[in-house]
Amino acid sequence: MTDSTLREAAANSKAWPFLEAQRLVKRHRDGKPDGSPILFETGYGPSGLPHIGTFQEVLRTTFVRRAYEALTGEKTRLIAFSDDMDGFRKVPTNLPNQAMLAEHLGKPLSRIPDPFEKYESFAAHNNAMLRQFLDRFGFDYEFIAASDRYNAGQFDNELKNVLAHNNDILDIMLPTLRAERAATYSPIMPISPTSGAVLQVPVEVVDAAAGIIRFTDEDGSVIEHSALGGQAKLQWKVDFAMRWVALGVDYEMYGKDLTDTGVQSGKIAKVLGGRKPEGLIYELFLDANGEKISKSKGNGLTIEEWLQYGSEESLGFYIFPNPKSAKQLHPGVIPRAVDDYWQFRERLAEQPLDKQLGNPAWHLLRANGAPEGSEAQGAGDTLPVTYGLLLNLASVLGAEATRENVTEYLDNYIGESTNSPELSQLIDTAVNYTRDFIVPTLNKRIPTGHEIDALRMLDSELAKADAQTSAEDLQTKVYEIGKDERFGFENLRDWFKALYETLLGSAQGPRMGSFIALYGIDNTRKLIAEALAKA
Repeated sequence: MTDSTLREAAANSKAWPFLEAQRLVKRHRDGKPDGSPILFETGYGPSGLPHIGTFQEVLRTTFVRRAYEALTGEKTRLIAFSDDMDGFRKVPTNLPNQAMLAEHLGKPLSRIPDPFEKYESFAAHNNAMLRQFLDRFGFDYEFIAASDRYNAGQFDNELKNVLAHNNDILDIMLPTLRAERAATYSPIMPISPTSGAVLQVPVEVVDAAAGIIRFTDEDGSVIEHSALGGQAKLQWKVDFAMRWVALGVDYEMYGKDLTDTGVQSGKIAKVLGGRKPEGLIYELFLDANGEKISKSKGNGLTIEEWLQYGSEESLGFYIFPNPKSAKQLHPGVIPRAVDDYWQFRERLAEQPLDKQLGNPAWHLLRANGAPEGSEAQGAGDTLPVTYGLLLNLASVLGAEATRENVTEYLDNYIGESTNSPELSQLIDTAVNYTRDFIVPTLNKRIPTGHEIDALRMLDSELAKADAQTSAEDLQTKVYEIGKDERFGFENLRDWFKALYETLLGSAQGPRMGSFIALYGIDNTRKLIAEALAKA
């Protein structure tokens, strides 16, 4: 595949990352005036532990970044920016050392001790957790902490620019605020020299060119000092705009809850002499109850929780589709995400290029900056069993399900030793998921009426089958019993539901032929015997 072929297909693709990239191309039809790479940014507020909502923003931005590169062949940059100069407003309930944290309310996040006692600050701890996962996934990014830029004076010129346009920014912001908030609002927030807190107080600009401001401190004293060098920070919407201008950001997406922020920050960026970046407004993740995920509540899945039960690729796959539609994020979505990812990955190699560009697996295989053409590596890969089938096997084993015995069953099924790292990971996560979410809910009901006769017939057929009978032949035997009018099933669905509920203890299950082949004919007959013994 040539570069021109890829670019032509990318220009016509309707996959959302390419639609975003096509808009970005129009922003700089002849490239950026200074010749620098197109700059993508993703923002992070380290006020709580990182969660999947944070990760998905980086991943989705990367999808657009890689789509832009495929479309243009140009180099790009991605900045992961942490607003760790923000004031600490509320102590998240899921953190240790609550009393200590409460003593530091109001201070910049980067100047609060780490409650986990591992890093130099609370923000440094959360920033490290974010970087650790981004590195694990292989993202190509540059990390910037606001505290580093503010404290080193690297934003000083931008702060002076804000002070010079203080009244213009007030004209934009004050009409959007309630009267009480407007009375104390200032685009720039000084940091108290006595308490170290970020102050929400009126500020008088004394000398914009020198960065000198005047304000009343918490103790009532009037302070006149510099706003530069980390002695002040900007209000959120102003800070957003300042970064766009200072860094030359071309693309940044954000959640629906920041829609107004994007509008007002865009106006402020124009006042500061810059331009609002392109971007997508995405819907937020919801928890199992349909409520917004909150870092302070800790009501969503953490990154590590997902990876305990599913793969990195399955997480990326779940994040990929329909960014403008809300998604519920809870353990129940993981099994299907795992299996769906592998189905899409298996199809990739056989698809024409235009279909590949709409396949989530194509985007995921390129997300970590792999060289051109490397998306073919891994394309068409398949696994000998589905994640759902592994879950059913592990659920039958119940409390005895371990990596070792699940692997033993799988080796017998495959006919050789399991040595695929992807399959090995799938076994571990299936055992974890079964232990925590399936075994506690299993409830094998007693077969009744015609179900008893059908199970006896299945046992009789299995008794005649050879141990090497294929999964397809076993499936055919199961089908034939379900369609036999003597047993009175209205449809095959009722027969399979009866098998799942009486043998597996679940309302849903796998292809029974595949399960019998994996679990073994003799072991399946034991399950049937146990069910019939209760009848």
